[in-house]
Amino acid sequence: MAYFRFMDLDIWKESIALYDQLFDLADAMGNAKSFRVAEQLRGASLSISNNIAEGSGSFSSKDFANFLNMAHRSVFETANISFVAHRRKFISQSELDQILDDLDSLSRKITNFRKTLLRA
Repeated sequence: MAYFRFMDLDIWKESIALYDQLFDLADAMGNAKSFRVAEQLRGASLSISNNIAEGSGSFSSKDFANFLNMAHRSVFETANISFVAHRRKFISQSELDQILDDLDSLSRKITNFRKTLLRA
């Protein structure tokens, strides 16, 4: 099996696990009214891990840090879409609370990893 640098990163592993949860949640939304929100949720949450993976292929820490910044921004986009999904009653308050807690934790870890890269 091929090996890529991002496969060892805890922030990537967490972002993939969160994506799996949000993908399943989006699937559960399933009706025509929620289709666009579900698609946005899938896309924004996938963008987190995509940017971490893409950045890990950078040749400089500064370039990797820029991709981590984009991943961080995707965390905020995912939080906003989750909030909208809750307002439209596509997800429950407890689902929203868990998503926001997970996103907050991941956001902090991405920020800390980015700071470590920039200090190196």
